[in-house]
Amino acid sequence: MRQSRKSSKTQEPKAADAEPEAPAPIPRRGRADAAGHDALGHASGALGKAGFADMSLVLRWREIAGPELARIAIPSRFQEGPEGATLSLRCEPGAALFLQHQTRPLIERLNSYLGPGRVVRLRFVPGRINVAPELPAHPAGARSGDGAAERPKPESLHDALDRLKLLRQTSGRQRPVY
Repeated sequence: MRQSRKSSKTQEPKAADAEPEAPAPIPRRGRADAAGHDALGHASGALGKAGFADMSLVLRWREIAGPELARIAIPSRFQEGPEGATLSLRCEPGAALFLQHQTRPLIERLNSYLGPGRVVRLRFVPGRINVAPELPAHPAGARSGDGAAERPKPESLHDALDRLKLLRQTSGRQRPVY
């Protein structure tokens, strides 16, 4: 004797007006994602451990501190306190004295970026920093007509042939002429 089982799942009637759901995007298989697809996601974990809730301080350090200070010091830790935050800067070993003289203007620049009274103290930690060199200006920028970095004029065909003739004559080896 078999007993019929009723399904415990109840189906709700679908409304005729309901829009069909969009299919989920198909995950990429066997192909690489874009290079920077999740770079900020991975970096936010490391920066969060160092106390940087907002990554923009690290990403825009050169703009905030200025190129001369950014060359010798980089932010390494951000610690919030009851009176305000302490920003630890890793700096070149001989630059700590120079940076101590620049403390007040640097704190003013930081507070103008982060908000008034946010940073109250800077701490300098000597160590090596690896700052990527600045890239040269793109050649397309020179076409703007401001006269900076003009491209050299190509030599004429006649001059190029004369130079080739001279090179052939001075090489000492005769080549067949076609």
